[in-house]
Amino acid sequence: MPKNSKVVKRELDDEVIESVKDLLSNEDSAEDAFKKSELIVDVQEEKDTDAEDGSEVEDERPAWNNKLQYILAQVGFSVGLGNVWRFPYLCQKNGGGAYLLPYLILLMVIGIPLFFLELSVGQRIRRGSIGVWNYISPKLGGIGFASCVVCYFVALYYNVIIGWTLFYFSQSFQQPLPWDQCPLVKNASHTYVEPECEKSSATTYYWYREALDISNSISESGGLNWKMTICLLAAWVMVCLAMIKGIQSSGKIMYFSSLFPYVVLICFLIRALLLNGSIDGIRHMFTPKLEIMLEPKVWREAATQVFFALGLGFGGVIAFSSYNKRENNCHFDAVLVSFINFFTSVLATLVVFAVLGFKANVLNEKCIAENSEMIIKFLQLGNISQDIIPRHINFSAVTAEDYHLVYDIIQKVKEEEFPVLHLNSCLIEDELNKAVQGTGLAFIAFTEAMTHFPASPFWSVMFFLMLINLGLGSMFGTIEGIITPIVDTFKVRKEILTVLCCLLAFCIGLIFVQRSGNYFVTMFDDYSATLPLLIVVILENIAVSFVYGIDKFVEDLKDMLGFAPSRYYYYMWKYISPLMLLSLLIASIVNMGLSPPGYNAWIEEKASEEFLTYPLWAMVVCVSLMVLAILPVPVIYIIRRCNLIDDSSGNLASVTYKRGRVLKEPVNLEGDDASLIHGKITSEMSSPNFGKNIYRKQSGSPTLDTAPNGRYGIGYLMADMPDMPDMPESSDL
Repeated sequence: MPKNSKVVKRELDDEVIESVKDLLSNEDSAEDAFKKSELIVDVQEEKDTDAEDGSEVEDERPAWNNKLQYILAQVGFSVGLGNVWRFPYLCQKNGGGAYLLPYLILLMVIGIPLFFLELSVGQRIRRGSIGVWNYISPKLGGIGFASCVVCYFVALYYNVIIGWTLFYFSQSFQQPLPWDQCPLVKNASHTYVEPECEKSSATTYYWYREALDISNSISESGGLNWKMTICLLAAWVMVCLAMIKGIQSSGKIMYFSSLFPYVVLICFLIRALLLNGSIDGIRHMFTPKLEIMLEPKVWREAATQVFFALGLGFGGVIAFSSYNKRENNCHFDAVLVSFINFFTSVLATLVVFAVLGFKANVLNEKCIAENSEMIIKFLQLGNISQDIIPRHINFSAVTAEDYHLVYDIIQKVKEEEFPVLHLNSCLIEDELNKAVQGTGLAFIAFTEAMTHFPASPFWSVMFFLMLINLGLGSMFGTIEGIITPIVDTFKVRKEILTVLCCLLAFCIGLIFVQRSGNYFVTMFDDYSATLPLLIVVILENIAVSFVYGIDKFVEDLKDMLGFAPSRYYYYMWKYISPLMLLSLLIASIVNMGLSPPGYNAWIEEKASEEFLTYPLWAMVVCVSLMVLAILPVPVIYIIRRCNLIDDSSGNLASVTYKRGRVLKEPVNLEGDDASLIHGKITSEMSSPNFGKNIYRKQSGSPTLDTAPNGRYGIGYLMADMPDMPDMPESSDL
């Protein structure tokens, strides 16, 4: 073969076929460009071995060490602080045991189908939320970016709560606990109880004054609370160290962070059941109030709880499932994790109300003792006649039944004068009806109950260590929902991105550790996630069911799982779930519109909470949070719909998915910043066939094959030998 034969051939418009040796002889001249290009084959097994030459193609994407580690990661993400301090409150508020029925119905209608959907797309496409929704519909690629923004907003304040928990954990190694009694104030003349504490309670005072040192309103910054600043830094350091290697580091921590809370909950339940009054709390909890169950508000709150309990829309579910093997049965995972989440909520509810029942019993005994002393004084003063008191009553050791008997008698006899006596009925139900949730449950009600426990420091350490683990498990999933899609999209180093993400979050999070920081936590909790996440999940459902095509998606699942999912999911995804989600979105908007935008402020002089409306600047922040969270969706839709950015200016390598394999075109050869805004999804290609093959240039294309950044890339695909005409051997080889 003449030495210039290759040059002549490349000038022809017809298809050029070169032998393997000819191609390799040119390797030196294009070595740099070729090394930067890549062909990655991502298969269902960890290694794909060529049948003829024994070569192996390794899957470069990290994977879970085993199925248990993955399940624990999903459980740790979905089971969070809300299961302990939100679900029991909603259960009590919305009909006790009757609330479980609408919750279960909505779990089946909204929870499990949408959870299964997110697990499926993550496992099928093996990318984070940005890559997944860009693949399904490039115009709706903003869904992934919106999910990342919401994740970051939530991570900002969620880790502040972990910081609060770390502070209480550090203060629990004392006997007695520092929130056991009100502090004494000494001056030159005498000693007296701190007035703010005396007007409220020891645990309430410790939370608002000692821990938060809270200001009277959101407008009063008050400077940084240095104790909480240090705790916030410690919380972000823990998250950063756990996430810096991705699932390789966080996956191992899941064995402890996901399982330890169950050990603590079971220990708390056993201990609480041995205390007086615990059965009263559980009985009160599960006494069904069927009339309340029919109210629309109950169903709206149950749907919202199902929605947030499973972590839908955050991207963490998709990120975790993207590290699965392709043949993994994600339907089984969806059902298993959903019901583990539900039973964890029920277990936490049992524990909370067993402990609160004990607390109510202690406070009720104190109430009876105080009111009995008042009755004795009234008897001595002659305000109440001794004749109306039954002879068997002994006020020095009066029981609850005897006290209620005396109370009813006095109320009937002294009907007109009774209000002046200021006697309390001391009913345990009244104490249990004082519903508390969130920080009020964890840092006030529960801490007060634990002060009455024998060996209270031990139980306090266990309780707050459990909250730390619950919080970290959810934080791992939230941060993974941010890191994974960005790493997949922009090809940055995970370690550097994780450190920068946590460092920036800590700096922004300083607004939450001001003296007014608790009010900002409330603001972010109310406005940064609820509506944006609902919109994100609605768009996810629409993208899969109507844009990508529900029939095509079901066929993909059948190909991936090896069996067709139940027809039930077809109808849920296409009809029921979208309608339910839209109804929930409308109900949430109406509820937000009817509720005055404000927050509960702690007023130091009154030693009580007072509802205040947000000032104008805070209202602007609230609206901005919602707009910023959902803004990527319309922005990227408009950019791609109108082709506002030239696709040849440098973009992310397009990816084609076919039967579990990924053909990845060359990434930007000059290192330009990649962006999914530019990304396009290529047409489907056949999976490469390893065996007797050589390289050939693509045929049937009127133009040269180029990399997405406009530079010449790999213009060769695998082709079978039988399709190639015989070539004479080169004389110079």
